[in-house]
Amino acid sequence: MKPTLLVLAAGMGSRYGGLKQIDPVGPGGETIIDYSIHDAIEAGFGKVVFVIRRDIETAFREFLGDRFQGRIEMDFAFQELDALPPGFSVPQGRTKPWGTGHAILVAKGQVDTPFLVINGDDFYGRRSFQRAAQRLSSARDNTVADYCMVAYRLGNTLSDFGTVSRGICSVDDEAFLQGVTEYTKIGREGDNIVHREENSCTPFEGQEPTSMNMFGFTPSIFDHLEERFEAFLQKRGQEEKSELYIPQVLSELIEEKLATVQALDTPEQWFGVTYREDREHVKGELSKLIEAGVYPSKL
Repeated sequence: MKPTLLVLAAGMGSRYGGLKQIDPVGPGGETIIDYSIHDAIEAGFGKVVFVIRRDIETAFREFLGDRFQGRIEMDFAFQELDALPPGFSVPQGRTKPWGTGHAILVAKGQVDTPFLVINGDDFYGRRSFQRAAQRLSSARDNTVADYCMVAYRLGNTLSDFGTVSRGICSVDDEAFLQGVTEYTKIGREGDNIVHREENSCTPFEGQEPTSMNMFGFTPSIFDHLEERFEAFLQKRGQEEKSELYIPQVLSELIEEKLATVQALDTPEQWFGVTYREDREHVKGELSKLIEAGVYPSKL
């Protein structure tokens, strides 16, 4: 059974022209999502599910058009504030989504195979999808859930135009995830990579395994998320901006020995548009990949 790709895109607004997620970056007007779906198809994924909001469904379908028709099955899941378990309600004043854990959970009815989660506005690279597809094809749950993540090398994830937040992973000798430490201000200083905060400075070599929200799951994750989301709502559901993040859930499952998460090393360069200047950098890097024959000039 072919794996499914789950694209988190609920953060997209309805005014498409200026949004970075669908801003053309390829020579044929391709967006980052186009490259992700292309790579997923080539890697053997059989279905893509987009997590969006109801209010952007029409515009999103128009954006997709028929570009992937006949090449991969498509479906949609909807992340709405009121998509809550029985007995819970949206607190007054709440407008912020419930986080990536909730975004994955709302796709429970559309996903019945091992699946890969990505952000809709990030470029992950062909070999990352290949590594994930290969690993997901052998994912089997017994008493312990069998998950994975694609681990980027820190130096391949930085911006040339400012500092970034990154989750640096600790792994054991067999590349299983032990934990993730969040650093909020990592950047380049000459030939060095450092994290600076107040009076502290932490140096990095650039090869550290880094989480870029590319996670592989079996459908067992939905039961775990249902349980964790309800506990989250009981504790923090009345806050206006609280979110359930998937790394938090995975850390808990690992600690409780309910899941293992294998970190899959990738040599790919990760691209994201954190700063306005990043867009031209992304376009330039894609041009290099096209010149190298990784992608055709028009997908």
